[in-house]
Amino acid sequence: MNVCELLRLLQTEHDETTARADHLREQIERLTTALAETEARLAELTATRKVIDGLTPPDHETASVETGTVYQHIVTTFNEHPEKVFRVRDLHEHLGLPTDEPSINVTRSRLGRLTRQGFLTQPGRGRYQKRT
Repeated sequence: MNVCELLRLLQTEHDETTARADHLREQIERLTTALAETEARLAELTATRKVIDGLTPPDHETASVETGTVYQHIVTTFNEHPEKVFRVRDLHEHLGLPTDEPSINVTRSRLGRLTRQGFLTQPGRGRYQKRT
């Protein structure tokens, strides 16, 4: 192998390595931009979560019991005790739900909906019973 051929091979490898380095720099630039955008979105989601957590009452179980499930427990309780008249607080204690005022008010609204739908009756103020 002569010197000219060696220099040509060296230049070819240099050009290929330079091209590869340029390609890797472009990838790094794209990934850096994508990372910055993703981190910004993550910061937005974190801030949103903090705002929502700040609006949620402290004793409130966050998304551990779905609304549909609570309705199912309420309906099941009234089905199991069709003659019993429940006060909201008694119903909460029976279901093992928190007895703080905000939670009681939510259940009171749910019972109002069930009453309007014809599933429950209100034999007295603040008292609910399964319609028979």
